Amino acid sequence: MTKNFGATSTGDDVLEGVDLSGRRVLVTGVSAGLGAETARVLAAHGAYIVGAARDLTKAERATKAVREQAAKGGGIELVELDLASLKSVRACADTLNKAGKPFDVVIANAGVMACPLTKTADGFEMQFGTNHLGHFVFVNRIASLIKQRLVTLSSSGHRGSDVNLDDPNFERTPYTEFGAYGRSKTAQALFAVEFDRRHKSRGVRAAAVHPGGIPTELGRHMTPELKARIDEMAKRAGRDVAKMMSSKTIAQGVATSIWAGFVASADEVGARFCEDCHVAAVNNEPGAQSGVRAYAVDSENAKALWAKSEAMVGERF
Repeated sequence: MTKNFGATSTGDDVLEGVDLSGRRVLVTGVSAGLGAETARVLAAHGAYIVGAARDLTKAERATKAVREQAAKGGGIELVELDLASLKSVRACADTLNKAGKPFDVVIANAGVMACPLTKTADGFEMQFGTNHLGHFVFVNRIASLIKQRLVTLSSSGHRGSDVNLDDPNFERTPYTEFGAYGRSKTAQALFAVEFDRRHKSRGVRAAAVHPGGIPTELGRHMTPELKARIDEMAKRAGRDVAKMMSSKTIAQGVATSIWAGFVASADEVGARFCEDCHVAAVNNEPGAQSGVRAYAVDSENAKALWAKSEAMVGERF
């Protein structure tokens, strides 16, 4: 009997009765919030986690519950990964490739949101560089180790901005914190589309997910001034920002990633955008608070982004 899950389901709900013993899973961004909870739930059901984080000391503290609640066979080890530095990304990938241990599922969870205009170590706009390009290089470099699925964390924020392949670093475009965030989250959705196309012939599928509006450390750049500006824009659009930003708990926020990675069928989620533990419908209506914009799952847009990303990072995959 197929279980039905939705917006209020938690990660533990989704995996009720599921044994993940013997499964190896890589999760980026395990030093807080969704990453730490994703690792905890999976390990509690028997999975062995390789958790990637920029700050290993912080990640060690954040994943204490993972070690305490891990089922037999489950557990966690940590690897250093700074997605804002391609030197760090490549070093981490090299270490994993040298070890040669495969991953059943990779969950590209780490990210930044709404930060001021800053640059990564390689000169990319921080949100696009971290959320998309860092994961783009990292995942592609370890692609041969991935055996079943890639799950990338996009966001409802993708509805605000398509990618801009002519000016990805805001060198000519006026910068806005959420405009940049939207671009990066559209990019993460498109990355899943093209990765799925390239790897499905060997049985590896990819999906993008919107976890929901969750109060985590992701919002640390939300200054009072930025919040006031967003509130004003939302009011004009008839939307409630408070509800949008805190509609789920962290436990509920990991459910869709886990559902897409371990419960849903591969053909159901491959190259698709998921929310609330189901595949989202395309919705281009202005102000829509559900669904995925067509540009975020467009195969030609995904191919163009892939080519641009290769050119930006100086690698072909």
